[in-house]
Amino acid sequence: MKLLIQRSKNSSVKVNGETVGSIPFGIVALVSFTEGDTEKDIDTLIDKMIHLRIFDDENGVMNRSLIDVKGSILSISQFTLYGDTSRGRRPSYMHALKGEESSKLYDLFNEKIKSLNIPLATGIFGADMKVSILNDGPVTFMLESRKSNV
Repeated sequence: MKLLIQRSKNSSVKVNGETVGSIPFGIVALVSFTEGDTEKDIDTLIDKMIHLRIFDDENGVMNRSLIDVKGSILSISQFTLYGDTSRGRRPSYMHALKGEESSKLYDLFNEKIKSLNIPLATGIFGADMKVSILNDGPVTFMLESRKSNV
């Protein structure tokens, strides 16, 4: 499992010109799954994401977590995080988990965030989404549940 997270001032996602999710500030999480990912991978990365100290304290030092600042999460499914560009000019997506399995894990990921009472907005799995991110910093991190070659 991979999460590309970005600290955000405000972000939103549109599908067919209609806003389906938005957050005032917090983290935009681009979420991708691969073969063998489990609920444990989800739990590990959610815990890491919400407790990672990437928000500024009163001295301008990244010393506060999403929990500390009471931020929100905009969750976007993003299978291209498992795109392999090591050969040729066309990415291979053979490491990205296929539709139905990935959709189930993505739903579980979002349900677990909701169960923590963290404000959550989402895109629509499999839709053509237009995501607007005001990346604050910019601050961006790749989180992986297992080290991969992709």
